[in-house]
Amino acid sequence: MTAPLLTIEGVRKTFASGLEALAGVDLAVNTGEFVSILGASGCGKSTLLRLVAGLAEPSSGDVRWSGERRGGIGFVFQEPTLMPWADVFSNVYLPLRLAGRPRAESAARVTEALEQVGLADFESSYPRELSGGMRMRASIARALVTQPEILLLDEPFAALDEQTRFKLNEDLLRVWRARRLTVLFVTHSVFESVFLSTRVVVMTARPGRIAADLPIDFTGERDAVLRTTGEFGAACGAVSQRLASVSEAA
Repeated sequence: MTAPLLTIEGVRKTFASGLEALAGVDLAVNTGEFVSILGASGCGKSTLLRLVAGLAEPSSGDVRWSGERRGGIGFVFQEPTLMPWADVFSNVYLPLRLAGRPRAESAARVTEALEQVGLADFESSYPRELSGGMRMRASIARALVTQPEILLLDEPFAALDEQTRFKLNEDLLRVWRARRLTVLFVTHSVFESVFLSTRVVVMTARPGRIAADLPIDFTGERDAVLRTTGEFGAACGAVSQRLASVSEAA
């Protein structure tokens, strides 16, 4: 068997203030999985994602990557964080510009990323001219333009209306399949986690630990019809029950 792409082992995180965010997190993620991290506010979901991204260091424990990992990491934050003075093309091109890649040579890659998130016709638009959902699409395109092997998303759709959120969920799944990405996705939504994921990881209240690791498998396509099926309802019920039991134990 090949080693997991990502192994998190005994990870603890205590901030300088003394706040203990994570305590003994163990998690393995295989290449190509879509893993959602679910839990109450303040349980350390976002902190864990930042440790995986290398934006912070664990107080103890290890975050290890397989020696076979060839690609980088793409990170999508809760807010799009686009440069308001730059058009969509320039915002998506930014990571390549910072890496020293010429704009002309990067144009095809930027265009491909915009096409994959449905913004091919908006490369000359500015963030103020876009809806909230479109700004988040641009943020996802910016994360994809470096052609990462793993994509980290920290509640990217939480502020969007339900219809836009559903559409972006479906679009994200399409990108995941097309790019053969590995995805770690932080969310508060049971329905979103079940719809998107091959696994749902449930965390305890702070300090966060892994309380449950639930496989999600459906017989049909993950599309709008799936949300109306008893199979989907049963899976959501199982995850909700586990989340509730974790909350009660806390």
